[in-house]
Amino acid sequence: MRVANLNGRATIVTDAGLIDVERASNGAFTHDVDRLISCIDDLAAWFETTSPSVTESLRPQEVLRDPHLGPVVTTPSQIFAIGVNYRAHAAEMGLTPPVTPMVFTKFASALAGANAIIPVPSSSTDWEAELVVVVGKRGRHIPVETALSYVAGYCVGQDFSDRDLQLRGTPAQFSLGKSHKNFAPVGPWITTRDEIADPNDLRVTCDVNGHRFQDSTTGDMVFSVPELIAYLSSICELQPGDLIFTGSPHGVGQGQHPPVFLKSGDLIETAISGLGSIRNVAYDK
Repeated sequence: MRVANLNGRATIVTDAGLIDVERASNGAFTHDVDRLISCIDDLAAWFETTSPSVTESLRPQEVLRDPHLGPVVTTPSQIFAIGVNYRAHAAEMGLTPPVTPMVFTKFASALAGANAIIPVPSSSTDWEAELVVVVGKRGRHIPVETALSYVAGYCVGQDFSDRDLQLRGTPAQFSLGKSHKNFAPVGPWITTRDEIADPNDLRVTCDVNGHRFQDSTTGDMVFSVPELIAYLSSICELQPGDLIFTGSPHGVGQGQHPPVFLKSGDLIETAISGLGSIRNVAYDK
């Protein structure tokens, strides 16, 4: 099941068209995407058993480019992000893969929808394609073996980064450099976990102006999705709607020779197999 935030309403996206969750369920489920996360398993069961009628005939490919697509969660209590979590990305940056997850945050004010425009606040503004996990259940000290049962679903994300601000100071402070307006676009919808057999077997790509810079799989992660959930929950209580940006594969702008950074007018297209794609255009801040 694919659940989008379309015009501020939770909407199931099917191959035949769109289903407004609240209207189709006669109010049994809310239109609010944030409140819906904690009962998304119940929603999936309702969808499978009732086969509700399509309320609008838009196809998924048409929805992908809808300017009214909002972020899949609008007010997460926590946004976690994982640095240097792909082996080949560590190599391109001249770094040794970490022995424990490297965690920072992207602040919630950076959240944006799938087709948001992206400001270019510096001459070192970079892209980083990422698999984003949407947490579905509250939990602490979650075992690796059951970690995926705490997932509501997955979506495509971009960890846009102002490298100058990110690496300014000693030691570097990542979070502000990754939290400018619209620096955390997510979407185009939540694909529920039952649709994804293995989150660590997905192809991730990122094209800038039609040139493919990133092309990898989540199998190159240093720490798998279950391992990340277990680690984070050993310290923080995970809550429904929390987002986990799981790291970026190789091919970021900073890793090019010479480095390539975003400029106004650049088109950034990010896709993950089974999850769809997001499309962002850069503009001068």
